[in-house]
Amino acid sequence: MMDMQAIQRGATALLLSFFLVIGAACEQQAGSSAAGEEGGGATVDAEGWQTLAAGPENWRGFRSDSLPAAWVVEDGALYFSGEGEGGDIVTREQYENFELELEWKISEGGNSGIMFRVSEEHDTPWRTGPEYQVLDDAGHPDAQNGDDRLAGANYDMHAPSKNVVKPAGEWNQTRIVANGAHIEHWLNGERIVEYELESDDWKQRIAESKWIDMPNYGKEASGHISLQDHGDPVWYRNIRIRRL
Repeated sequence: MMDMQAIQRGATALLLSFFLVIGAACEQQAGSSAAGEEGGGATVDAEGWQTLAAGPENWRGFRSDSLPAAWVVEDGALYFSGEGEGGDIVTREQYENFELELEWKISEGGNSGIMFRVSEEHDTPWRTGPEYQVLDDAGHPDAQNGDDRLAGANYDMHAPSKNVVKPAGEWNQTRIVANGAHIEHWLNGERIVEYELESDDWKQRIAESKWIDMPNYGKEASGHISLQDHGDPVWYRNIRIRRL
């Protein structure tokens, strides 16, 4: 007959091994949480910044599950090449209140834009999401149609307070703050646009803009970040976002 003490020792060892395995799994999960992994391959650091690396793990086409062929990854940047199927792209996740930081450069005579709180319930991102203008001010004709079309502007609504954009082909640093109704546009370290959604000033500007017949423009409480295909080569890199 098997010795009872041997049986007890075996059971204790088995139980101890079980708890060691469970502890290791919990420790690994805690480590992943500290590193801050979120859905879609995005990572979050200790300060809450979520990296939105270029590629289909974080980006997809508007109203699509895949990244259009015209958007490619080049030296770590999202590059709109104009070759193959295009279209605006959006983040896989949605954001309400946030700080967004990125770098961009535009081709000569080029035009693009960064939109936020974008809904896919309408046929284009700009029907809901306000647009941070990305433009070659010196080479694109839109720059001659009003200061609210210049780089860094809230497109067709608010002109930048100063001209700090770099020439086509050079990298610019952008920061967008969206905290409730309060919105800020930054360009190359300077705050150049500031406005309040649904303020009297906002409503007056809407009435005098192309958005007058778009009742959902600027109304969404949260939504996707969108990068615009305007037909011109454009690059976006070092994209990160922090929820507020």
